Amino acid sequence: MPRFNTLKEWLAWQESLHPLAIDLGLERVARVFAALDPNYRKPATITVAGTNGKGSCVAYLETIYRAQGYRVGAYTSPHILRYNERIKIDGVPAADELICEAFARIEAARQDISLSYFEFGTLAALDIFSRHQVDIQILEVGMGGRLDAVNIVDPDVALISSIGIDHVDWLGQTREEIGAEKAGIFRSGSPAIIGDPEPPASLIRCANDKNARLFCINHDFSYRKTEAGWDWHCGDQRLENLPPPALKGEHQYRNASSAILAVKQLSAMLPVGTEAIRQGLENVKLSGRFQLIDGKIPLLLDVGHNPEAVKTLVAYLREHCQHMRIRALFSMMKDKDIKSVLELMHPLVYDWFFAPLTNPRATNETQMRAIFEQCGIQDAHFGFQNFTEAFAAAKNRLQEGDLLLVFGSFFLVSDCLSALDKGE
Repeated sequence: MPRFNTLKEWLAWQESLHPLAIDLGLERVARVFAALDPNYRKPATITVAGTNGKGSCVAYLETIYRAQGYRVGAYTSPHILRYNERIKIDGVPAADELICEAFARIEAARQDISLSYFEFGTLAALDIFSRHQVDIQILEVGMGGRLDAVNIVDPDVALISSIGIDHVDWLGQTREEIGAEKAGIFRSGSPAIIGDPEPPASLIRCANDKNARLFCINHDFSYRKTEAGWDWHCGDQRLENLPPPALKGEHQYRNASSAILAVKQLSAMLPVGTEAIRQGLENVKLSGRFQLIDGKIPLLLDVGHNPEAVKTLVAYLREHCQHMRIRALFSMMKDKDIKSVLELMHPLVYDWFFAPLTNPRATNETQMRAIFEQCGIQDAHFGFQNFTEAFAAAKNRLQEGDLLLVFGSFFLVSDCLSALDKGE
């Protein structure tokens, strides 16, 4: 049985272990989980799925429950800077040693069952949360829902933030098909919260077929912005004069509203006061989502990488940056709808800088040049060997009144934050 000394070694081995990087299905991971912890006692569990907004919903939930004093485990993906960010207890990423010990237990339990990189991480999170006896675990679906590894655990509340077109090779070509996959996290008799204001019919149908307790935003629960802040209500439950969410963008009111409803639905199990909700809204943080880094020339980072996410980014830029000249440092994975993203952003962007990424899934310069030409975009700079060169070229062009927008991929934002950490 392999046993490695470092987290880096474990992760490198996991990447080569399973024949498919993405292999949706529950049978293998469920068998290993049963062997790993046959006496598993599930903590209170909220599972969050969605095309966009799921990371924000997890962040609200985590911050609210921590403000109330609960011990909180949060599992998210992908990470921005370090793998450890995926598994947090009380807001603190798990230490290398803790994750390596979990990996060793999983390796002993799996025998000849093959696991993917993501499945190893999911099992490690569940194992670590169980051993640390968290009061609540918040699990973010990696992709889809029905066949995603986190779905081996029955959630007490299931939350779907939004449905958009993404990961079509695995989830389907339409919102209806994708919605049916994401609805796989719903459970009979348990709350199923939908934060998408225009949910596909498949979500509603799946919730009803499973006898889940369905709550749809703008129908069963809603919010209203006021001069003092905003109000939330669901039936006869009301919260008034809440502080605006610390995460920026109109869509964050929907995400925050959905998270509040999840908290309310679990209140018999884990009571939460209004003050903890207020603190959670005010103190929530999330790297790479409309992340503004102030300076003489501000830098805005966003991991939006599909048309729905970019529409939200466009709305934010129109509202908050309309008097600024926007220069974009850009890159995307080749399985994404790059053309639609460029068409949405083109009217707002003064010029573009293509940053090549080392990830094998990333679009290369030849492919990206062709897409820019299809979109009729001429103000684009190419020819950089790596992110560092592209970043330096963009910064050299910046003038007062500009905004440097870095967007299009988690990996691009990660490279940018790493460079800023090093003082580049």
